[in-house]
Formats: sequence, structure tokens, C-alpha cells
Amino acid sequence: MNDLVQVTDLHKVFRRGSERIDVLQGTNLAIPQGDFVGLMGPSGSGKTTLLNLIGGLDRPTSGSVVVAGEQIDKLSSGQMARWRARHIGFVFQLYNLLPVLTAAGNVELPLLLTGLGRAERKHHVATALAIVGLSDRAKHYPRQLSGGQEQRVGIARAIVTDPTLLLCDEPTGDLDRKAGDEIMDLLVTLNRQHGKTIIMVTHDPQVAARASRVLYLDKGVLQREGSA
Repeated sequence: MNDLVQVTDLHKVFRRGSERIDVLQGTNLAIPQGDFVGLMGPSGSGKTTLLNLIGGLDRPTSGSVVVAGEQIDKLSSGQMARWRARHIGFVFQLYNLLPVLTAAGNVELPLLLTGLGRAERKHHVATALAIVGLSDRAKHYPRQLSGGQEQRVGIARAIVTDPTLLLCDEPTGDLDRKAGDEIMDLLVTLNRQHGKTIIMVTHDPQVAARASRVLYLDKGVLQREGSA
């Protein structure tokens, strides 16, 4: 398998007044196409920071991030935005759905940045909602959905552009165990049946165990790896 993600000697430093905070300290990471990685570690260990750097939401202090053959830390802001729209699907803990839009309307949002016509967008939305099992909820608003259903809409929105890489930040963190298990079933299906490469941050060992392998970050350093 070819490496889809290559992170080399990655450092990220934040400054709070005169205080220097080394969030990532020389991280090296290779993720093959089709992998499903669970990323664990204590709060403040740099998990979300690493996810944001791989997804082009932030830039490293030093080191390089190569995703799908592109060294994204060298891109301009405009190039980065276009690259993200083409390659990255984000799934967040708190869904981030717009309450004034239906499920279908929320899923369609990323497609508005593309050149697709209305009929093509409608087809892509229907496909994404079918994959997450919510075809019958397309016209429902977020307030009419359960938390698990809202997260499914969030996942449909993340996959509607057929992204190269899915980045999930605590995707079950706001759900009860049953709904969380259903979301994990869906992510495993996206990985194994649809070939999606997934990096998932989680604090929950049961959730991490559903990934193909687990990486551990502690104090900005990648510690060890285990197979789930």
C-alpha cells in the first residue's frame, strides 16, 4: 500500500504570553491508503492539533505534512482551502449542523463549493444519506433528529464529496454507548467496504479498538502503536 499521509519531524509551538508550549515535538507518522487509525492520548497531548495539521486547518511550526502527494504546509491559504475541499472530510464531536437547513441541506453544503449542477448535487446528497442509512430523514431538521442521527448527517456531509481522507475528532464523544456503537459500525463500513482512509481521535478505548491500529500521543510525542 502507498502512504497517503506522511508526517515528518513535525513540531507545533503555541505561545501564551511569554510561555512557550511545545504541543508536537518531532512527530513522524506514515498512514497507508485504506488504513483506519485510532489516535489516543491524554487531554493536551496534541491529538487534535495533529489532526488539524493533517487536515490543513493549521500549519506546523516546522516539519512537513504530505497528504495525497501534496506537501500541504507549503500551500497558500487559497490553495489550502481548495485542497481541503477536494481531499478532506471532517467529522466533529458536536455535529456542527445548521438548524435552519434540513438533513439534505446540511449534507449539500460542501458541494456548493464545487462546480456541480443542482441535479448532480441532489444525486450526491441522496447517495451519501443512503450510505449512512438516513434516506428517510432527508427532509428532517436537526431538531427532529436524535444525536446519533445528527452525527450520521455529519458523516454524510463529510463523505458527500468523496474525500481522500476522513478526519474524525471524538465522533462518539457526545453520544450514549448504543448510538456510539452504531456510529463506529458506520465508520468501519466506510473503511472496509468503501475504502475510506480514516484517522480518528478518541479518549474511549472501546471506540479505539474498532480501528485497525491505535497510535498513542503523550506530551506531544508519538509513543507506541498497537493493533486493535
